[in-house]
Amino acid sequence: MCRQYLGPSMLQLSHLFVLTVLNSLVLFGLILLLGRTVWSLTLNMTTIESWEIERHEAVLRRARVLGGYVDGPDGTRVRVEHQEFPWDVSFWFNLCQGMGTSNPLAWIWPFARSPSVESGLVFEHNGIDDPSKPWPPPDPDRMMRAVRWPANGNGFTQPMDIDSFRARQAADLARFEDVDGDYVVRRRPFHERLEERQDQGRNRVYELEDDADETLIVAEDEEEEDEVDPQVRSSDAGEEGWRNKEGESLADFGVDEVADFYDEDNVPLAELMRRRKTAS
Repeated sequence: MCRQYLGPSMLQLSHLFVLTVLNSLVLFGLILLLGRTVWSLTLNMTTIESWEIERHEAVLRRARVLGGYVDGPDGTRVRVEHQEFPWDVSFWFNLCQGMGTSNPLAWIWPFARSPSVESGLVFEHNGIDDPSKPWPPPDPDRMMRAVRWPANGNGFTQPMDIDSFRARQAADLARFEDVDGDYVVRRRPFHERLEERQDQGRNRVYELEDDADETLIVAEDEEEEDEVDPQVRSSDAGEEGWRNKEGESLADFGVDEVADFYDEDNVPLAELMRRRKTAS
């Protein structure tokens, strides 16, 4: 029997410790949520609207490099101008508008009247920019592409009968078949493809317009030598060019890299279906 004058038991102390840790985590999360809510109220800005501001700033940085214009999906040049968030009037005005009243006592009074639904749909413009400008600002990357129709015909240039289809299928199979009868399209070594892309990019020159409508020619030869095209990094990373921190490649461990790396996307669909049936 536990004597009460000895204090709480070990089980009670363990329970108290667990509750203290859990309550501290919950309190920390609530403080973060309260801070985020107060920040949104004072700026009259939601989380999505803050992301829109960050996106607009990123587009502005691109436009400064390209002379104030950014290319749209169809090649149209769109002029990008700086816009301020239109509904951030002032610290106190935003707080009163969000709470529905300018009386601080009513903010903490549980029986105070709730703001109307209409008050959350109409906000006062700060007048920094022209009210006719839309928000969020236009993003050239999100513009809709114009519908393109084929110049002649409906696009079906090949006969659709079964004999013609089988003839085209046999031609596809013969194109990808090697001397061993295997349907394997071998990919060129990584360094060859990387050197080819670097040679192609070395000759490209971009013509940019500055704010004074002058022409600025920037050649890629003047860029840093260790800078690699991001397209190369995303599509060709790894494969034969992969090495660990010690500089060891897969071939050092007995892996035939030439035979193992190939483009499965270029294998005919019939061959992929046959492999799946064989594996199952």
